Amino acid sequence: MTSEQSLVELLAKYKLKITTAESCTGGLVAATLINVPGVSAYLKAGYITYSDKAKHRILGVRKKTLKKFSAVSDKVAAEMAKGAAKLEKADVAIAVTGLAGPDGGTEKKPVGLVYIGIYVRGKVRVKECRFDGDRESIRHSSVAEALRLTQKMILKSCGE
Repeated sequence: MTSEQSLVELLAKYKLKITTAESCTGGLVAATLINVPGVSAYLKAGYITYSDKAKHRILGVRKKTLKKFSAVSDKVAAEMAKGAAKLEKADVAIAVTGLAGPDGGTEKKPVGLVYIGIYVRGKVRVKECRFDGDRESIRHSSVAEALRLTQKMILKSCGE
């Protein structure tokens, strides 16, 4: 069974609705979930908020957070996850922001730095990840980790 199938089974078991807010993955989290037949009963929406303006305008990420910490930060990932969940009245939200490369990295924020924010029933957890590889492999690694973290957080939140 794939990780997306396992996640959809958990959503079904606990009757949870999910949404996504993606930057560097460009919709790949939602696209991966959509591979699972029947996910339409649980997936409410997927947002691709690539620019800072979109993060602010659509998800409600505060301008001061973006300015102080930049889009590639744990604070922004958390606000993206909360904003998407609030917007869709979802139980679960997955947010991903980072640098997939090949350009844009700095010494402090290198290519491969990704923050994954997971919202489950009012609680948010953000994980900082550092992935190696090219743009495509960083995006796919981000999705795999996001799905894994979401499953783990749902199980913890729902008492297993």
